[in-house]
Amino acid sequence: MGRRNKKGRPLSGWLILDKPYDFGSTEAVSKTKWLFQAQKAGHAGTLDPLATGVLPIAFGEATKTVPYIMDAQKCYRFTAKWGVATNTDDAEGEVIATSEKRPSRDEIEAILDRFVGDIEQVPPQFSAIKVNGERAYDMARAGEEVKLSPRVISIHELTVVDTPNADETVFEAVTGKGAYVRALVRDMAQLLGTQGHISSLRRLSVGPFHVEDGVTIDQLEALTLMEDRDATLTSITTALTHIPQAMIDGPQADKLRRGQAAVISPPVAKGVRGDRSGVIDTVLAVMHDEPVAICELDGLKLKPMRVFNL
Repeated sequence: MGRRNKKGRPLSGWLILDKPYDFGSTEAVSKTKWLFQAQKAGHAGTLDPLATGVLPIAFGEATKTVPYIMDAQKCYRFTAKWGVATNTDDAEGEVIATSEKRPSRDEIEAILDRFVGDIEQVPPQFSAIKVNGERAYDMARAGEEVKLSPRVISIHELTVVDTPNADETVFEAVTGKGAYVRALVRDMAQLLGTQGHISSLRRLSVGPFHVEDGVTIDQLEALTLMEDRDATLTSITTALTHIPQAMIDGPQADKLRRGQAAVISPPVAKGVRGDRSGVIDTVLAVMHDEPVAICELDGLKLKPMRVFNL
């Protein structure tokens, strides 16, 4: 029997979605996949339902570049509400502790350095982390006690943006992979001798994707022509701007697409764009500004690791 035809359009590219409040990441993927009538879609990094902002969604061949976005730095703006702790570490959960203590801006800024760099963090009980094959949030919702081990995460920047009142402080943070901002607020509150949770969270950027370049679901729905919706997508290569590029010709591209190594000339190898460290192990092979394959560079050989079928 022949292969069953896939439903939808063979669309490839990245959508910088400005996710709305109270909308799950999986729900957002399903909605946008339907709006674009795409065959294949996936997101690069879950964003909590109560959070808004950048949720990068990959269509088609762009899904092969998702790991490069998952590992990228992320920037968040969030509001900490002091004096109240919840079991979810956000405004959705049940109150589990209260405190009369309200930290001053000076007190808050005095502890920020303790949370910058590589630090240990215990993820929230209500998280997507798996424990013995089960999601932690499923276990927590069932009333089970969830014990998660601390893990090392990176906070590159953490600053106070505003103090609108004694109960709330607005922060911005630049984090690495796996950092939970909810847990960050929880831990800051404990060090300050109070309780706390996140009352609002907005992701401003994920790697090369920024919220000012994003589009909302309402805006997509307002575009009645599919070509206008397609115009909101950005190239597959946007996720790979940090990878050096090697320009190749047609015969070399054909070899890579067949899974074979391609040989490049010394001038091409020497002129690989984006090399700053002097050591290159991963290269994006490009022909006529179109990505062909993510390759391992071995001397003058390009060995394909991920081939794009465009």
